[in-house]
Amino acid sequence: MPIRYTRRGAMSALALALALALPLALLALGTPWMASSASAAPITRLVVAFPAGGPADTLARSLSRQLEAELKQTVVVENRPGANGAIAINAVAKAPTDGSVLFLTSAGAIVINPALYPNLPYDPQKDLTPISLVVNTPEVLVVKPDDTIANAAAFVKRAQAAGKPPSLASTGIGSMPHMTIELFKAATHVNFLHVAYKGAAPAITDTLGGQVDGFFGDTSGLMTYITSKRLRPIGVAAPKRLPFLPDVPTLAEQGIANVEASNWYGLMAPAGTAPDVVKRVNDALRRTLAAPEVRKNLDQLGLEPAAGTPAEFSAIIRADTARWAKVIKSQNIRGE
Repeated sequence: MPIRYTRRGAMSALALALALALPLALLALGTPWMASSASAAPITRLVVAFPAGGPADTLARSLSRQLEAELKQTVVVENRPGANGAIAINAVAKAPTDGSVLFLTSAGAIVINPALYPNLPYDPQKDLTPISLVVNTPEVLVVKPDDTIANAAAFVKRAQAAGKPPSLASTGIGSMPHMTIELFKAATHVNFLHVAYKGAAPAITDTLGGQVDGFFGDTSGLMTYITSKRLRPIGVAAPKRLPFLPDVPTLAEQGIANVEASNWYGLMAPAGTAPDVVKRVNDALRRTLAAPEVRKNLDQLGLEPAAGTPAEFSAIIRADTARWAKVIKSQNIRGE
């Protein structure tokens, strides 16, 4: 049967021919359009195991702008919350090892969860490569502004004299604030009532309302409340006073020893990432944290820059994993 051509068919054939020929012609001419596509800067995905808008996301976005300049490539923050960090870590563990995927993580997912959850679907020390500690966010004890207590030492003395133990809020079972409360109880010999909330917001609300007597929280989540005088800090769980809270004494200064805790953030990559890639990112991070604008933002967020070597970060992970595993076992803490 002979093939019949219609006017519409002829036009379609012509359009198809032009569509196929145009890219080849552009390639032959070396057009700017083709050149810009071929030379587009590579993209680095900075994965965060928390939703947008929280302290971890805010930190990631604060770092990403300067990190772009240092790495000379686009840095995109990717939020992968859920399953106590497992969703984010599993995604990173399966990613390429060329530095195109990085993981900004808090301490909890790396050094607390392994002891808290026996069937954890990831092993941070096998699935991830440490690049550097990024910031420290020490725990701080806060009370409502009209509480007449002067400091943490007086808070403990009042607790010792009370007929029933005062209550201390945390952001959840196994959270860094919870771990700090356990250290605080051991150091003061006061059996504080631990009240576990699902996050900082309800814990802060009930501290303000007087439903709980105090709250141990990350400095990064409390700075806006402290600077606006809606909460009053009475002691920090850090080895020295914090530059952004210089008038708040450490717990050790107040005679409460061995209560130091930081829900630090660190930068990691998939396991198997080459040392030269790790070094390149580590160098870029150091320069990022030294940038004046970044330092200013970190102060406002209540974060201490703490860049170091991959080996130093690995040592911190090992030490903190052993430390919190001991607390979890001794206090028989079980994950929710």
